[in-house]
Amino acid sequence: MTNKTKLMTTAAIAVLMSCTSIYADSLRFWTTEEQPERLAKQQEMAAQFKAETGTEVEVIPVSENELGTRATAAFAAGDLPDVIYHTLQYALPWAEAGILDTDAATEVIEDLGVDTFAPGAIAMAAFEDGTASVPVDGWTQMIVYRKDLFEANGLEAPTTFANVEAALAALHNPPEMFGFVAATKVDENFMSQVLEHVFLANGVTPVSSDGFAPLDEAKTTEVLEFYKAIVEASPPGDLYWKQSRELYFSGNAAMIIWSPFILDELAGLRDSAPPTINDDPTSPELASKTGVVTTFAGPSNADGAAWGDVRYFGITADADTDAAMDFVKFSMDEGYTQTLSIAPEGKFPVRRGNAENPTAFVDAWSKLPVGVDRKAPLGDLYAQEMIDEIVGGLDVAQRWGVKEGQLSLASKIINSQIINRVVREYLDGQVDASAAVKAMNDELSKVE
Repeated sequence: MTNKTKLMTTAAIAVLMSCTSIYADSLRFWTTEEQPERLAKQQEMAAQFKAETGTEVEVIPVSENELGTRATAAFAAGDLPDVIYHTLQYALPWAEAGILDTDAATEVIEDLGVDTFAPGAIAMAAFEDGTASVPVDGWTQMIVYRKDLFEANGLEAPTTFANVEAALAALHNPPEMFGFVAATKVDENFMSQVLEHVFLANGVTPVSSDGFAPLDEAKTTEVLEFYKAIVEASPPGDLYWKQSRELYFSGNAAMIIWSPFILDELAGLRDSAPPTINDDPTSPELASKTGVVTTFAGPSNADGAAWGDVRYFGITADADTDAAMDFVKFSMDEGYTQTLSIAPEGKFPVRRGNAENPTAFVDAWSKLPVGVDRKAPLGDLYAQEMIDEIVGGLDVAQRWGVKEGQLSLASKIINSQIINRVVREYLDGQVDASAAVKAMNDELSKVE
């Protein structure tokens, strides 16, 4: 072989290698949606992507409780997958650690159109001058209420502390009707979630950008007094999601706080959790009498807040970047309805639409069938104004510690259940509001 031939061969190999790096033959995608039906839908989407691009996507299920340790180990070994579907809690820590290619995620969002995404979902993953990961789907906690009873009594929707308390005065008539079923079981994460929503609604947070921040006494007292009001309109005992759903489904509760995963059950589509308000467990009657509120406001926070849970596509530092970006774009555009169809009742569209139709994906999502034993689209079960409310919460969705860059500390504070315990002591009359705020601040300051 002549030197000239060798040079030409070397150049050809270099060109081939550069092409291979640009046009990957395969990608690895980690997903925490590991249930067989959900996995199958993701594999279908991967097959659609391969048909369009020629790039194969290996869909790899990873348990949510193992995701953090597996990602850290893979990063250390230089063996991260190309894309990871992950929870909010990892977005900023992984960006700071270098696990995520935040420039790639930001470019994907810009290419798709920043204004097509729910602002709250983007804000939660804000990192430096961009976004750590691409928002995929989310849900917001809801006040579920008997809209028919509110209308019959001339009551305003329960969008504020004051409106809720007015409804309690009008509707609480136990045992036929409890005004509320509030969470009081201290060791249940449900109580933590509900309390965070109520604290956020009044603009109260235990963290700042510097770390722990003492709870504001005046605002926290308003929260405590409100929570006592809804607990006093609840049945006695240690209450959590189970009793709240049962009493609402039996027609014995005017208001509860729940996740959107109640929506299909409420409409009689799941035999394991049927409405019992009438003799037909498959009846949509209760759904037709129900309204929801996602953005909720206390007296010291007129704008209110929605408690949101958002999931993201993270493009990793080890990714074949161009191919990974194309896969994420596909999953958020041509394949987005398929992405949401995995579990529509808990996967609200964080991308509303596209340049041609600003509501394209919301419209498509509302037509996706939900349910277990029977199926029906949410749009057939609930009015358009309710669909708009369900989706709209993601515009202002918040969580403690996100905007302050202290999500890790906030999570430890929540998991300590200190707030649950002290609030319960206040509810039981063991301490007054001032002592409760002091006790929470003393104990929370020690969380590291």
